[in-house]
Amino acid sequence: MELRLLRYFIAVAEERHFGRAARRLHISQPPLSYAIRQLEEQMGVRLLERNSRHVALTPAGQVLYGQAQALLRQSEEISLLVQRVDAGLQGRCRIGFVGSMLYRGLPDVLAQLRLQLPGVEQVLQERNSHDQIEAIQRGELDLGFVHANPLPPEVCSLDLMAEPFVVCLPQGHPLAARRKLELRELVDDDFIFFAREASPSYHETVLSLCVAAGFHPAVRHEVRHWLSVCSLVSQGLGVSIVPACMARSRLAGTRFLHFDHEARSRSQLIWPARHGSPLAERTLAIVREHFVKPA
Repeated sequence: MELRLLRYFIAVAEERHFGRAARRLHISQPPLSYAIRQLEEQMGVRLLERNSRHVALTPAGQVLYGQAQALLRQSEEISLLVQRVDAGLQGRCRIGFVGSMLYRGLPDVLAQLRLQLPGVEQVLQERNSHDQIEAIQRGELDLGFVHANPLPPEVCSLDLMAEPFVVCLPQGHPLAARRKLELRELVDDDFIFFAREASPSYHETVLSLCVAAGFHPAVRHEVRHWLSVCSLVSQGLGVSIVPACMARSRLAGTRFLHFDHEARSRSQLIWPARHGSPLAERTLAIVREHFVKPA
């Protein structure tokens, strides 16, 4: 059934006159009369009662009038939805993130996305960096906020920020009252490390900091999230070296101290290298504007 025929029928049903309906539709009367006959033939019923002065809806015509209005409204809504999706204003964005991004501006950028793209559903998934990279390759994520890692050619990236590492101590540690320390002062402590399988690069970076300070740390526990690292420290199970942003977690029972070093904890935005959708392009632009400040 053509939407054009339904529009013609609605005009006749509302005007109750073929001449007025034709003028409203900006067509001549003969094509309108033919279109109504064509619609009745398709439906197999009589829709209108006609005489020289009056047009009335049959019971079947009354039912069709209500349904035709609903169909045309739905058609307009579908057209608008498709146009908004094509413009990147509507849809679903699957976003991966590592837990430390909660303290690196992720909540603020998500708020900006909701403000600027209110028709877009954000679906958040916490995953470690390696899992996100694989999910991007498989098409399971649209964007990922990760720790800096070597990336395959199928994945593009944008550097977001870099910050130093700090030492995380239990509040009751003998050095906890200090503002700064030398890393070698922790030579006799048990360490909690970020798991190697979750992020080999972070594991190696933290290990190399200890080696550069002149000792090999006694690694007693390995976990997959920075907040878990700090939580174990707060329970007195060891000390750790974590990105400076973790101090903003305000986790009870912990102290964060600076130490001299050149290493940096870097975060990246990643996305598929293949041509992205308009929604992905809009989202990337908003994230870029939020994190990458002009020089």
